[in-house]
Amino acid sequence: MIVRARVVVTMDGPPIDNGAVAVSGDQIVDVGEFSEVSKRHSNQTIVDLGDQALLPGLINAHCHLDYTCLRGKIPPQKSFADWIRAINTEKATLSPDDYVRSINEGFAEAKRFGTTTIANLTAFPELIGQINQPIRTWWFAELIDVRDPSRAKEIVDLAVEQLKSQEDWGLAPHAPFTASADLYRRCSEVAQRDKILLATHLAESREEVSIFRDRKGPLYEFLQGIGREMSDLGHGTPVSRFSEIIRDSSASLGMTENWLLVHVNELEKTDFDQLARSASKASIVHCPRSHKYFGHSLFQYDKLRGCGFELCLGTDSLASNDDLSLFAEMRAFQKEFPNVSAEEILEMVTTNPARALRQQDRLGKIRPGFAADLIAVPFAGSPSVFDAIVAHNQSVSWSMIGGAIQAA
Repeated sequence: MIVRARVVVTMDGPPIDNGAVAVSGDQIVDVGEFSEVSKRHSNQTIVDLGDQALLPGLINAHCHLDYTCLRGKIPPQKSFADWIRAINTEKATLSPDDYVRSINEGFAEAKRFGTTTIANLTAFPELIGQINQPIRTWWFAELIDVRDPSRAKEIVDLAVEQLKSQEDWGLAPHAPFTASADLYRRCSEVAQRDKILLATHLAESREEVSIFRDRKGPLYEFLQGIGREMSDLGHGTPVSRFSEIIRDSSASLGMTENWLLVHVNELEKTDFDQLARSASKASIVHCPRSHKYFGHSLFQYDKLRGCGFELCLGTDSLASNDDLSLFAEMRAFQKEFPNVSAEEILEMVTTNPARALRQQDRLGKIRPGFAADLIAVPFAGSPSVFDAIVAHNQSVSWSMIGGAIQAA
């Protein structure tokens, strides 16, 4: 099959006017100008997309599809602790069937907006077998032991048993204030043994900084009220606490596992040196619209880039967002950081998350040998193709996953 479009945005070189991609099975086998590709692959079916920009499928580096059903149900709260209480109240009304429907609906919506790969955190890995999984998925079991840290090993090992039949999976100790050091350490042990990815929420809110640095604030009072052991608080920042745990779990060798560090919104000056030491083994995921919903401090894009990080974008959950469109996330990021080029922003949902997922030789680009995950959006010739892609504000007009054209 040959797919032709007005322009092919490969993310592997300059856009190709009147471009084409040859697909065989589930892989890309050729890319270039239509006249040349069609000559090299004669007698192939031609799918002509007309005035469209063809680009790699988008990669959502952080999402909670469990909570698709909570769209619009939790207005912004006075504190992050109040938001936790509100989402816990909503979750208490949901059954396993509700979660299955929610995840399936989330998958369908993400796919409609051009996402072909997603890193999804779920609190219910036991439900995965009931899910219709229409796009590539890295399943991360979200793990919390705040009420009973003595069960850390049991919690991790059960999640591993539930996930190990999946092709792509990882573990996600929720955050340093909800996951014990023992839970983090056990996750690190499994990651080193099974070569899996890890994810965690880090320095998400000002209240999280307050509990670790000052032992006070609404989140401190909430955690104290549910019986959290508090002796690790008051000695630094969330980043310093996370770094201490990981350093200990890696036998003082520093970070040896691959981490997705999610949010990283509220940082002290001392945090940047700590983070820079982990840049070769970690990626940072920013969720612009969720960030705005909570009213966090300005995201430190330039400083984090200066530490050596490549940044990825995610949608977070619909408990703090309107939809699962990565185009909307790109536009929100562009509004906040107008000096960042549209091409760099598109990298945050293609090549950067592909590297974060250790799939840089398979996903995120249109290149021979890569997975045939492609999407198309209308392109009239101006503005620039990268600006036009970021400005796109609808569902995608055409998509292919693993070489199979998807129904509109």
